Amino acid sequence: DSNDDIEDVSLFDADDDVSRRSKKSKIRHPVASFFHLFFRVSAIVVYLLCELLTSSFIACMVTIILLLSCDFWAVKNVTGRLMVGLRWWNQVDDDGRSHWVFEARKVSAQGSKTSSEAESRIFWLGLITCPMIWVIFAFSALFSFKVKWLAVVVMGVVLQGANLYGYIRCKVGSRKNLTSMATNYLGKQFLRQVSFPGFWKPS
Repeated sequence: DSNDDIEDVSLFDADDDVSRRSKKSKIRHPVASFFHLFFRVSAIVVYLLCELLTSSFIACMVTIILLLSCDFWAVKNVTGRLMVGLRWWNQVDDDGRSHWVFEARKVSAQGSKTSSEAESRIFWLGLITCPMIWVIFAFSALFSFKVKWLAVVVMGVVLQGANLYGYIRCKVGSRKNLTSMATNYLGKQFLRQVSFPGFWKPS
């Protein structure tokens, strides 16, 4: 399948020369960190409060979709690159085949990355939590028969879920590597249980 073709390339060779003097706990990109959460949290707040603020469904829908679209663009093109050194996109070659490209910033010669731990926590917390909230909204709209809101909620799940999927692929590699990582994790957990301290100690 052409959609599964993956090209792993390095991310921004020039970024290897960025100064590493700041501490890992410091937020080095406060504006990017703010907008990483602003659009997605605003979309959730508007969804929860829109019926109290206005009776116009169209105005609420347009506002939420606009916020979700801004969030998708900002996270995909800006905050992921600045905060965690990851980037993904799709490109079509001359033969018409689709390629998914997943980039990760190279580790520097000293073994340290330019992104801070605080920014990384903010990035992944926002990236994982918000799609889960939209999934909850989807079930709520489905079971409460709010059909008109279902399309808006599905849009939230799709846009934010796409970014989550893309950045997980950037982080762990291809789909094969993702399966391998899960298998290795389960294997390690099994070995820990087997080699638990005192397990082999005679009674």
